[in-house]
Formats: sequence, structure tokens, C-alpha cells
Amino acid sequence: MKHRKVGSHRLNTESSRSHSIMTIYCDATPTDPTSYDYGTMRYGKLSFVDLAGSERVKDSMSEGTMMKETININKSLSVLGKVISTLAERDAAGTTAHVPYRDSKLTKLLMDSLGGSALTLMIACCSPSSLQVDETLSTLSYATRA
Repeated sequence: MKHRKVGSHRLNTESSRSHSIMTIYCDATPTDPTSYDYGTMRYGKLSFVDLAGSERVKDSMSEGTMMKETININKSLSVLGKVISTLAERDAAGTTAHVPYRDSKLTKLLMDSLGGSALTLMIACCSPSSLQVDETLSTLSYATRA
């Protein structure tokens, strides 16, 4: 977490300026000789992803480098939403539509976790504040699409 970037703007004094991914690789070999897959190595991958929240530039009043970071964060979240929507539509329709994994570094890194036989869980963090109703609804809408 030492490379995690944090900044301050009008809406948040400790705003995360990047996404964070922690990946754990696991392997296991059954040791019971009576097991049908005895001696067969099994592999797993567990990814924990902390997404930086989307921001409205006009609300945060970001400028310069922070504005570029905001634009990049919003772009990667948008591409992630497109990838998830495409995968959902493709599975429902049984088609082989192109999934835009390469449109963002985030989706490229998460490609094997989003598609195939992976199981994915999204936890959306929302504010109980009545001042943040728009942001909370936006977060819930994003999570619902996923």
C-alpha cells in the first residue's frame, strides 16, 4: 500500500487517487491417496480490488494533475462498467460479442477475474448522509449493473 496515492480536494480531504489490487495465488495438491484427483495440482487466484470512487470535476473543483487523475479514474470505472455489461449481455444472449478488456489497464489486469469461470463479488460503500444522495444512488446503480 506504500504506492497508494491520496490527495485532497473540495469534497474529500483524503481522496484515493488510484485503484488498488492485491492478488493472492494459491495452489493445492490433494494428499489423500483415495481421492480421485490425488497428486493433481490445483491452482487458484484471489483478487481484492479497491476501486477509487468516481468524481464530478465540477463538484471536486479538481485542477491540473488531480483533474487528470479524476478523468482517468472515471474512464477506468466506465470501461469496467462496459466490460461487466458486455459480459452479462453476452451470457444472456449466448453470443460472442467483443469484450473491451484492453480499453483500460484496470480491466486488462482483471480480465481473468471477470470472465470465464471466475466468481466475482462487489461490495459497494455508500454514505448515509443526506448530502450524498446523488453519489449513493450512482454507486448503487453501478453496483446493480455489475
